Amino acid sequence: MATIEKFEDLICWKKARELANFVFDITDNPSFRDFDLKRQMRRASISPMSNVTEGFDRGTQAEFVDALFIGKGEAGEVRSQLYIAHDRGYIDISRFREGLGLTDECSRLIQSFSEKVKGGSRRGLQFKHVPKADPDQEIIKKFAPEVYKRMYGEDA
Repeated sequence: MATIEKFEDLICWKKARELANFVFDITDNPSFRDFDLKRQMRRASISPMSNVTEGFDRGTQAEFVDALFIGKGEAGEVRSQLYIAHDRGYIDISRFREGLGLTDECSRLIQSFSEKVKGGSRRGLQFKHVPKADPDQEIIKKFAPEVYKRMYGEDA
């Protein structure tokens, strides 16, 4: 699996973003009169992309997977809320079906990605090996060039 440098490159994040924008579009309608449902749907729709991002920026593989599953659950919450929105007549059947498709695809992509993360070798950012320079190297180089050459294999 290729190394992903930023969360914006993740397909599951892109789909979660699409879902959030879809929910904002359908709830930004005068016929959507239930303001509590509107607020809850908007909050829940933002959560999948936010949790993918949070997991990506967390330090461990386990935290990443946990955040992904929370995001997947929130996509399921949006799916359930779409039923209420349709039942109450706030969205028509075509938007309802479109929303169900988006939530399903978002959930499947997050699930698939979480399985890759669980099976991967990425242990987390806190285990990333960053080579550090020897703080004494410059002093040895300046005051003991022969020792420097033996230790570091370079000419002083």
